[in-house]
Formats: sequence, C-alpha cells, structure tokens
Amino acid sequence: MPDKVNSIVRLFETWGGDSYSELVSQTAHAEQCAALAAAHSADDSLVIAALLHDLGHLLVLDTNAGRTQLDSDDEHEATGARELSRIFGPNVAGPVALHVAAKRYLCATDAAYHATLSPASVASLAMQGGPMTQPEVERFERSPRFTDAVALRKWDDVAKVAGKAVAAFATYVPVMEELAQRWAQS
Repeated sequence: MPDKVNSIVRLFETWGGDSYSELVSQTAHAEQCAALAAAHSADDSLVIAALLHDLGHLLVLDTNAGRTQLDSDDEHEATGARELSRIFGPNVAGPVALHVAAKRYLCATDAAYHATLSPASVASLAMQGGPMTQPEVERFERSPRFTDAVALRKWDDVAKVAGKAVAAFATYVPVMEELAQRWAQS
C-alpha cells in the first residue's frame, strides 16, 4: 500500500472509532457516506471524497493526541482538503474543501434544510458562520466543485445511522491507491 494511502488508513485505525458528537463513529459515518455516493453512481473521486470528507477531524485528533476543542471550528474541511489535494488532487479535495460551505449554502437556499440537520450539525453551523449571505451564495454557485459539494453535503447529513450495514472502509483502499497513483503520474 502506498505510504500516503497507508497514512490515511492509519488515521482511521487510530481515531476512526471515536464519535464526533453523532450516533456513529467517524469510520461508520465515512463508510455510510461513501456507500451513499456509490449508490448515487458517483465517480470514484467523489466516492472517495465522501469517504474522506471528515479526514480533517482525524488529522486534528492526531495532532492534538486525541484532544478536541468542541467550542470552536477546527476548520476540518480545509485541513482535510490540503492533505487530500497532495494525495489525490482536486477531484477528491475540492468537494471536501467545500462540504461545510455547502451546509451553509443549503441553509440559505432551502427553507426546509435546516430542520433536517442533526443537533451536532446545528451547533457547528453557528461556529462555521451560519447560513450564507446572498453574495456568498452567488460566489459559491460559481465554484468548480459546487454540484459535487452539495451532493456530498446531503450524503453527509444522512450518513449517521447507528448499526447500518455498508461496505467496510477497507473496501475502498484499492480505489484510493488507484486514484493516488493516477494523481502521482499526472
């Protein structure tokens, strides 16, 4: 297994069992999100983006020896996207970078969306800037990965079902290796 993909696997082995203020572990959430992407016929890059969209949380845990600060925004989307960009390029990193902005966007543009958020997502929304303003909405809609980010966000919101059986994290490792190799050769 290439070192970069191995480092991601290690992060999930070390910190993936931790909860993140939801009913499921980090790994279960990642697996469910990737399964939803695959069920919607997303391409491999978007499936892996769905799987790894919260990698930044694990990187923060790893850096801080398992300690988190729940009263501030850890900007996990930017942290994760930076790491994923080096390994997989923009097709994976782009939707990850924008998945928090997509929540803010959906809160601003869909009156019913806010009511679907989990309590943890509602709490983090306030720390992440709340619903977008109209100028922010217009800018976000021009983002190159806008459509993928919104799809990822919607999968993220429902990928929180305790005990749901989906493909295991290890199932996606060969796809990650292929995407990493393809990016390294580009």
